[in-house]
Amino acid sequence: MIRQTLFIALALCLTAGAVPAQDVTVPPTLQFSISNPGARSLGFGGAFIALADDATAAFANPSGLVQINKPEISLEGRYWGYSTPYTERGRIEGDPTGIGVDVVAGLRGGTSSDDLTGVSFLSLVYPWQDWSIALYRHQSANFESFSETQGLFAGGSTTCCRFTDDRVHTNLEILSYGLSVAHRFTDELSLGLSLAYFDNNFDLVRHAYLPDEDDVLQIFAPTSYSPERMAWQTSLHIDDTDWELTAGFLWTVSPRWRLGGFYRGGPSFELRAEAYSGPGGFVFGLPAAGTLIGQGTSPGAFPDVYGLGCAFRSDDGRLTLAFEWNRVEYSTILDRLDPDDFDSNDLVLDDGNEFHLGGEYVFLRSTPVVAARLGMWLDPDHQPTATAASDLIERVLLPSGETEIHWSAGIGLAFENSQIDLGADFSDPVKTVSLSAIYNF
Repeated sequence: MIRQTLFIALALCLTAGAVPAQDVTVPPTLQFSISNPGARSLGFGGAFIALADDATAAFANPSGLVQINKPEISLEGRYWGYSTPYTERGRIEGDPTGIGVDVVAGLRGGTSSDDLTGVSFLSLVYPWQDWSIALYRHQSANFESFSETQGLFAGGSTTCCRFTDDRVHTNLEILSYGLSVAHRFTDELSLGLSLAYFDNNFDLVRHAYLPDEDDVLQIFAPTSYSPERMAWQTSLHIDDTDWELTAGFLWTVSPRWRLGGFYRGGPSFELRAEAYSGPGGFVFGLPAAGTLIGQGTSPGAFPDVYGLGCAFRSDDGRLTLAFEWNRVEYSTILDRLDPDDFDSNDLVLDDGNEFHLGGEYVFLRSTPVVAARLGMWLDPDHQPTATAASDLIERVLLPSGETEIHWSAGIGLAFENSQIDLGADFSDPVKTVSLSAIYNF
């Protein structure tokens, strides 16, 4: 019963005649951030690797830690507001009959709105001569979504096919704990290395429901999602850990210009998929409720990321401009799957290029010193897309996503031994607000 892809799901097609089973791949829209931590970086639009001048460099670009002259503690809290689109109802093909819930021409989308908060970054940096060492905890992902369909139809006005209505819960959390070391080789060049332990947790649970009665006329009736009418449950799980390395460099080309770069390995994991029959599965000849009807496992990995950046600072130190390019190897998510258990040949997921641009102006004569920041960045489409060889429903429900533009702003207050920063990042699918504090002693 399982279509063995990364985003595994089941759906059954209800027709007036035979009742065939049909596998449908409907992936969740996963939103996980590979951007740099810290409210200051967020205000810069994420263009930070050529700056890397505070404790968040432990994750972003460890080579920048040598710029810290005193022991430093950093703490960041974030708010994430997600607006995740999904297909709710409508016609995959054919015209609506106008009966019951079959009244929508084309497809109509819904939105899952979810608000989350958490401590996203915590670090301790200790400098010594030309060396710096840091310990950190970083939340790379904190995401939830819920979707619910209510009538997906195919066929014409005389022959109608309705797919089961699904409720899908998705939860993704990635935490990393790292040790970073940096060394200043010359006044112009420093290198850094970070070893991180990743704790990866992902759950996608899909419940498929039948109409409330075993009657052909109920094909057009609303679904009440009664527990007794659940046909089956499918799920994807990741509960795994991994060690990965990050390497970075920082090169001061001149008093005004600096270059930075990094490579960060994506954590690997084991993906498990399971399917169980439900109380309503008897309609299709499935065994008793709770019976395992399919399963699969496969190795997998989140994307590797590498990037380059440059920064310019004016002679008086008031104005700073930064640019960053990141290459995100999203294709790794599908490519690392075991084709014997998870065949992803009908899906395409391309690598993406992120472009970050930001600026900061510092009011040096104020007490405390005040910094204002603006930024933007380009988030490429990274949704799995069905190929031309895919089934009709896959092609309809898996269209290409959109490239999103993020706008950001921030403000910072610098005291003698501490700094407080507030940053915000806005786009259609996700809004992020960050508050961070740094204390050196």
